[in-house]
Formats: sequence, structure tokens, C-alpha cells
Amino acid sequence: MSPPFEGDQPPATVKTPAVGRLIGIDLARGLAVLGMFSAHVGPAVAVGGPLGFLLETARGRSAALFAVLAGFSLVIITGRPRPHTGRAGRQAVARIVIRAALLLALGYALIALDTDVDVILSAYGLLFLAVLPLHRLGARTLALISAASALLLPQVLYVIRAAIEAGGWADTVIAHDPVALISNTDGIIELLFTGEYPVLTWIPFLVAGMVVARLDLTRPGAGSRLAFAGGALALLGYGGSWLALHMVPTALPTISSAADGGSASSAWWSDAVGTPEDHTPLGWLLVAAPHSQTTFSIIGNTGVALAVIAACLAVAERMPRLTALARPVAAVGMTALTAYVLHIIALWSFSEVWYVPAIADDETLSALPALLGFIGAAMLLATVWTRLFRRGPLEQVLHVATQTAQRID
Repeated sequence: MSPPFEGDQPPATVKTPAVGRLIGIDLARGLAVLGMFSAHVGPAVAVGGPLGFLLETARGRSAALFAVLAGFSLVIITGRPRPHTGRAGRQAVARIVIRAALLLALGYALIALDTDVDVILSAYGLLFLAVLPLHRLGARTLALISAASALLLPQVLYVIRAAIEAGGWADTVIAHDPVALISNTDGIIELLFTGEYPVLTWIPFLVAGMVVARLDLTRPGAGSRLAFAGGALALLGYGGSWLALHMVPTALPTISSAADGGSASSAWWSDAVGTPEDHTPLGWLLVAAPHSQTTFSIIGNTGVALAVIAACLAVAERMPRLTALARPVAAVGMTALTAYVLHIIALWSFSEVWYVPAIADDETLSALPALLGFIGAAMLLATVWTRLFRRGPLEQVLHVATQTAQRID
């Protein structure tokens, strides 16, 4: 199966069970990338109707799917079904560390462009390092860790964010943080706690992906069980939030609503709901909005990610005609890093070089052609490229850089 952002798959003409699973994972990764396009380029969800619902479905959940697939890929790199040991194990760990460092640097380079996109790559790199010590564990242990971290870490983040708001210790850390000084950001504090993708509460997603990678997906019924688990988690997360918000009458008044069509009553599902100004009201712990960093949101988003992965695997293995139609999306998944980086550079270019008016989060359908243009261009370029080359341009750079790990004895 293909590592993150690489597409190290055998030729599509080789018909083996592994190839179907490869295409399925690439298809899921492609959907995640295109889903993030919709959040960055498409109309605001306030357009309503089926389109608004589809856009709403992609908000936040695409990034969660991306993170779950990152955990899946980490296991592929470090050894599946059994972790590499000895020299091979040390080399695999080194590959992850090199990859993480490059993603951290690339993420900050994109942040420096100062677009409206909350760039995930730097957090993505640090997440690799955070879960790397778990790469030798089995599926059952990883599942327990994923569940425990989903239950505990959001509450820890709540306390830390409250402490940051109450005192100035975070400013002291930022002032002495070399990452913050170099990148002109809040550095490690932002990556761990205050950013859009705080590592503390995104760890469960990667560990969940590691669980999936440890499973034998070739066993009869494995896909169905994965889909059932995803559906159950989605119901538990979103349904649990809806129930909790209605059982605690004082919760909703503490939750502010966003200006783009959100409301406090939709906080169990909608990413359009606004966050409390200081992120500390206790009622916020009961919501499941995709970027709310709560237990309910993590459980619900993980469930959606697992269901999507199960569906993509089923399509790749059982529906060859539909798989052929989905090849352009899978090609985007094979070149995910390149596609993600290029779409941010394109947004920067349109605003800074070509002076095109902002097209993201438009509350009318005027942004829809731009979104379709981005999606069409990504699928066309990715399809042509993957017919000619094994990896995308930036995927090749990552591959070459990580080859230095082979020098480790």
C-alpha cells in the first residue's frame, strides 16, 4: 500500500488483491484532498440545499480522513503486517523522522504565503513523530490507545487552553521558541494546543489509522466490519453530542454561532457553528463540530473516516467499472502532497499575483466554478502524471530524501 504522499504502488496492470486495496486507499486519500479543496475554494455552506449539505459534510471531516490515512501509512512504512526489526526497523523509523522534518518545513513555507488556508502539513509532520513510538504495537493495543486518547486528550486540551488564556506563560514559551522565531508563528504552542490542528487532539486519528493498517483486510467480512465500526462511531459521536446538548439545557447558550449560517443548535454536526471566544466554556465540550477538538467530534469524525475507507476498499475490490471511473480521484490520492501544495500556491497566486478577488467561502454559487476548476485540474494533471511516472513531483522529492535512511546500520 502506498505511503503518505507517495503512491508506491505496483503497476495497475498487475491484478492482485493488494492492488485493489492500494487503489482503495489512494481513492480515499484523493477524496480527502478534494474535500479540503471544497473547504478552501468552494462556496460557504450557507448556500444551502444539497450542495451546501455536501460542502458541510466535507468540512473538517476531510482533514480527519487525511489524518487517519496518515496513521495507516505510517504502519505501511514501518512494517505491515509485522513491524520491521533490526536494521530495517531503524531505517523505517529514520524515514518517518526525515519525512516529518520535511513536512514541518514545507508546512511553514506554505504558512508564510499568508493565504486563508489553515495549513495542515506542519501539524501532520509533528503528528508522525508523536505516534511513532507506537508503531510496534498490535491492533488491539492501538485501539485501546486511540479510544483512551479520544476520551482524555480533549479534556486535557480544554484545561491547557484555559490556562493559556488565564496566564502569560505561553507568551514566554513563544518568545524563546526557535520555531516561532523562524516561522513568525506561535511555534510549538500553536502546533500542540492553539492551532486549527492541535497535535494533542489529532493523535487519536492517526492511531485509529494504525489500527486499520494492522487488520487483515483480506479476511471475508473485514470490510463490512470496518464499515459497521465506522457507522457506529459516527452515530456515537454525533448522536451523543446531539443528546448531550439537549440534556444539558445550559450548554447551548454558552456556544456562540457563526455568521455564515451556523447556529448553536447545529453544534452536534455543523462546522459552521462558531467557537467560544476563549475556547473555555464547559458547554463546548459537548459539541461535535468537526474542528471543535472535543471527544464527540473525534469519535464522529473517526467514524466517518472509517466508513469512507471501507467504501473505497469495497469499490476498488468489487466494482471494477466504478473503480475505472474513480481512477482520476485515486490519481489525486497518489499525488496528494503535490496536489495539496499546488492548490495553496494557486490560491496565493490568484490573490497576490493575478489579483483575482477572493473565491473561498463565498456565500453564493459564484465560487462553485472555481472549485470545479480546481478539482478538474487536479484530477487531469494527476491522471496524466501517474500514467507517466510512479510518484508525483513532491512525492519523488520525499522519496529521494528518505533514501538517506538506508545508510543506517
